[in-house]
Amino acid sequence: MGKSERPEHTAPPDIFYNEDEARKYTTNTRMIAIQEKLTQRALELLALPPDGTPRLLLDIGCGSGLSGEALTDAGHAWLGLDISAAMLDVAVEREVEGDVLLGDMGQGVPLRQGCFDGAISISAVQWLCNADRSSHQPRKRLKAFFESLYRCLARGARAVLQVYPENSTQAEMMVAAAMKVGFSGGLVVDYPHSTRAKKFFLVLMVGPSSYVPQAKGTDGADEPMSEDEDVEMEDGGQVRVEGRQRKKHGKPKGSGKSGAQLKTKGWVLKKKAQMRGKGYTAIPVDTKYTARKRKKGF
Repeated sequence: MGKSERPEHTAPPDIFYNEDEARKYTTNTRMIAIQEKLTQRALELLALPPDGTPRLLLDIGCGSGLSGEALTDAGHAWLGLDISAAMLDVAVEREVEGDVLLGDMGQGVPLRQGCFDGAISISAVQWLCNADRSSHQPRKRLKAFFESLYRCLARGARAVLQVYPENSTQAEMMVAAAMKVGFSGGLVVDYPHSTRAKKFFLVLMVGPSSYVPQAKGTDGADEPMSEDEDVEMEDGGQVRVEGRQRKKHGKPKGSGKSGAQLKTKGWVLKKKAQMRGKGYTAIPVDTKYTARKRKKGF
């Protein structure tokens, strides 16, 4: 699969996540860390009562149980639904604490009415925006999914669905489908000014609620990363890792005496324009003195 190609453009999920892909996905340490981090954020937005009582949660698109393990660690019971038999086989082999069910969320969630205290989904629901087969109609599949999800949640429960919409049309289609069946809520975007850290969470509530979910990074700050690597979630949940290249000996080409890269005026102007485009406001104005070398002090 190409670097910029989305998985949902490659094959249907039950075919894309075959036995090889399921095992590769589950043993990728960076993917494990990302799944755990996204699930923890979904739990924050779920805002369950902090009374220590275990809740029964639904994990939609549970895969091999990586997100479910984070639910278990938080002290909750869970049931997972996924369309990939290979992914669920790996989950069973790993002896995850939750129960797993093979099913297509686009045909509805086949579970008892009002039995779940909440629901989460990590990087799965955007697959419904694509017609994998000639019989698939994305709007009808979204309607069937949200109608059944609404039914199986208890009154006052919430659902937090982390998604990777391909464009604004897909995002609007998912939100509209959820609102039409009775959900309240909307889309929460963490780190909206960052191309690297931006994450979309569809936060839905059953019945009226005064709860207002808060997005992270709205002040223009990027998500904190480790010092030695920069992990980027691309469209479709693919991971790109930067900053691990081996250091080369000698000075970089075009560097000064100290080995630092020379910064021309054009380079500085380009970086300032990029920062403004991300929403940063404290960027100095461009003048004739921009990038001009300063004289040493007395």
